[in-house]
Amino acid sequence: MNKAPSQAVFVAMMAMLFATIALSIDAMLPALPDIARELSPDDTNKALLIISSFFLGMGLGTFVAGPVSDAYGRKPVIFACAAIYAVATVLCYFAPSLQMLLVARVLQGIGAAAPRVVGMAMVRDLYKGRDMARIVSFVMMIFMIMPALAPLLGQGILMFGNWRTIFAALLVFGVAASAWVLVGQPETLAPEARRPFRLAPLWQSAVEMSRHRLALISTLCQGLGSAALLSTVSSQQGIFAERFGLVDTFPLWFGFIALCAASGSLLNSRIVMRLGMRRVIVATYAGQVALTLLILALDWTGLMPGGLVFPAHVLWSITVFAMMGLTQGNLSALAMEDLGHIAGFAASMMTALSTVMASILAVPVGLAFDGTQIPLMVAVALFSTLALALVSTVRR
Repeated sequence: MNKAPSQAVFVAMMAMLFATIALSIDAMLPALPDIARELSPDDTNKALLIISSFFLGMGLGTFVAGPVSDAYGRKPVIFACAAIYAVATVLCYFAPSLQMLLVARVLQGIGAAAPRVVGMAMVRDLYKGRDMARIVSFVMMIFMIMPALAPLLGQGILMFGNWRTIFAALLVFGVAASAWVLVGQPETLAPEARRPFRLAPLWQSAVEMSRHRLALISTLCQGLGSAALLSTVSSQQGIFAERFGLVDTFPLWFGFIALCAASGSLLNSRIVMRLGMRRVIVATYAGQVALTLLILALDWTGLMPGGLVFPAHVLWSITVFAMMGLTQGNLSALAMEDLGHIAGFAASMMTALSTVMASILAVPVGLAFDGTQIPLMVAVALFSTLALALVSTVRR
């Protein structure tokens, strides 16, 4: 049996697993114009579906990954999903059309289900409550560095290859991350704690979750927050290119935004133990709604001074990214506190439903892109307001 790693090494392992997801999304951003020109020249906005299709696959995969990991353990599921991810990435590399590429991206997202949902279940196996929220914050803090580096990595690869070469890099990273966990981390789910993969127990767990009001609210809020992030990520390359004329420096600005946003996870790890998860979530959503409506009103009415439009957009983008670090881990920890006995199933259902929800909500936002940030900001204002209304109903 493998020796259990230190907490720092465990956090690094989980962060690298989660980073597979970030790389699969953000490394593709600089390549979107090239993919659109090659595979979708008649409607370049369709290339944005490369991002949402990955999210859709990831949501679908988590419906199965969690329950299977509850029955057979965490590590076998990580191995199986790593194999699916590798095959899908190869298919992406050789895709001859946008339709085939989108299908392969859905399959790639299914393979990426394990890093997200099984990784979260492994954290819950070892920690709970505010300790879990703190560990998740550390994981998210390291994980947020990857979106800062991923576009630069994608841009660098494009200097020596093409957009297909990016998928080759994703293959190497994904296999390495999964191999580290498989070799270095012992199984976290004891045999006596496993639940048979049968319809009756799954249905019983589903009924239990459907009656758990906090789990339902957490799922909806995570879906709305993920929709805000996915919409922002999908639209950023176009906004920087068409609104601000910053095509070449977009990866640098995106990296700057992601690095600054990592402070959200760091801040959460410092204050969540003192203030509690609910207060942090409510304050974050309230601040996001206020800032988005303010900048949207000034920009829409033309009252925003010309020299402040770009800095305001960068600041706003940082807050959207940071919102994830201040809410998602806390929302999961709140809901999972009473669901430890079905941690894999609970994490799977919450992640799957919220991810599919985010994918569906983000598609019309991406297709509505008109060269400005207005459609995006309207959508984020709506998503954040709904999340604030929902979480405000949660009792202390």
